[in-house]
Amino acid sequence: MKTILKQIMVKQMHFYRKAYPVILKYGLILAGVNALILFPDVSATTRWWCAGVSMAGFLFICFFFRVPGRKPSPDDQLVYAPADGIVVALEEVMEEECLHMRCMQVSIFMSLLNVHWNSLPVSGRVEYYRYHPGRNLVACHPKSSIFNERTSIVIDTGTARIKICQVAGLIARRIICRLREGDRVQQGGELGFILFGSRVDLFLPLSSTVVVKLGDRVKVNRNVIARLPLEKESDREEAGSSNKKAGFV
Repeated sequence: MKTILKQIMVKQMHFYRKAYPVILKYGLILAGVNALILFPDVSATTRWWCAGVSMAGFLFICFFFRVPGRKPSPDDQLVYAPADGIVVALEEVMEEECLHMRCMQVSIFMSLLNVHWNSLPVSGRVEYYRYHPGRNLVACHPKSSIFNERTSIVIDTGTARIKICQVAGLIARRIICRLREGDRVQQGGELGFILFGSRVDLFLPLSSTVVVKLGDRVKVNRNVIARLPLEKESDREEAGSSNKKAGFV
């Protein structure tokens, strides 16, 4: 907690802008509860107990909505971690919603104690955006990416198309994402926010070089997840076809 307060003081961390009404609401509720226990027939022990629990609850709400001030070093070839958490899935899958191709899926699970602000892992143009209402399985469940409430975003970087999924978890009941199709986005900018335990999935081209492994703990805008190919898959295929025709392969 001391570290977080220090980061706020030196402006290395702040609160999510949409969270101030929530923080204010809970603050007023807790203040009202504590005002009710000031009546003479309430023991001093009860008052101190309620005050302590209220303060702990208020600090947790503030703690949950923190946003780190980390800024990545811009690099069009790198895919940065879009969330704090632990890598719980790393596998080749068939992405059938929008990319319609085999991809490498990297999933990051966020616990209640992790930062739940999500950042953009790459720069480019938002090609696809959909919100999917759904269930609330535990976010680390393998099928949560299919059945849970989630958003799907595809970003075209110019050399690759990256799909990002914000997935709500068992406790989470709201996903915040303000992106829209056609938006130009910058690496390290705001992707959105997921309320309470949740996860973020990345679907990367198979030609990407993934540099994390299962169980790794990653930090948003700090750790690199993968390196993208230097040229489009279609360009490599055309170059390969040309070489074959020319007799080089």
